[in-house]
Amino acid sequence: MDFKKYIKAVGTGIKGNRDLSEKEIIDAITKILNKDVTNAQIGAFLIGFRVKLESDEELKACVKALKNFMTFYEVKDSIELGYSFDGRVKNPFLFPLYENILKDFYRKNSDIRRLNLVISTDKLQPAKIGMCAKDLTDELKTNEYVYTFDRQNYLKQLSDLTSLRHELGLRTVFNTVEKLLGVGKSEYAVTTAFHKPYVQKYINIFSDYFKQVTIVKAPEGSPEVFSDGKYWQKLDDKIIEKNFELSHYGINYDKVYENITVEESKKIINNPTQEILKLSKFNIALYLLFANRVDSLQEAWERLN
Repeated sequence: MDFKKYIKAVGTGIKGNRDLSEKEIIDAITKILNKDVTNAQIGAFLIGFRVKLESDEELKACVKALKNFMTFYEVKDSIELGYSFDGRVKNPFLFPLYENILKDFYRKNSDIRRLNLVISTDKLQPAKIGMCAKDLTDELKTNEYVYTFDRQNYLKQLSDLTSLRHELGLRTVFNTVEKLLGVGKSEYAVTTAFHKPYVQKYINIFSDYFKQVTIVKAPEGSPEVFSDGKYWQKLDDKIIEKNFELSHYGINYDKVYENITVEESKKIINNPTQEILKLSKFNIALYLLFANRVDSLQEAWERLN
């Protein structure tokens, strides 16, 4: 189909806009990734699509289109951590600490089924300016439990749109769907939503590809908890919400950064305080719970300590 028809469908205005069918979305995203259309057309479509507000069905079709271009690497016994690609400025990254925590955990808890962590990385995407997970992957000295995958290798066509996305300077449909594309073929997945309407949306978009998708309330678009929060799971066709308070686990973290740098984050990782280590263990406890390795968050926490 002529790509201009897709632009018209999403960019005409309230009276003229319409939702695209699955076939149309897959064709449009395929043309974009293959660069069969001009950058001007890609930009017009992405902005119009975002302003129109993508339906859940359109988002699911976008995921299908992206998966058609992906190279997958199976990581057995794993949970995918859906980090945002658009940067963070207020908190350090904790994931480089997870490797040693999990090593120590499994030395003491061999009865628990193994859990590997899968993280996707890429260059910084819009709409914020900050650091991204890719900036910290070199801090992982081993990859026994934590696996990182560079999108330049497993989905180059999307990675190659980075410059264009920065020219637009706006969130697009890709920001919504790129966090949990299943590069490691994980059984379980966790990502984050700050606004509750996105809880149902993310579960609708990704639940076909995982045994269980968990949405956790965490800052800056990545499933790393730094304060009290909650998480949501779909159980028996209902969204169940559960709360947690860090003080119940002896954690009292109140550090706030205005604009943390990569170097500051590296220093924190290489010389972690006791509170940072506690936070990291608490996040591992959440992942163990989300992947059904333990019966409760309290059990995971006690086993980790």
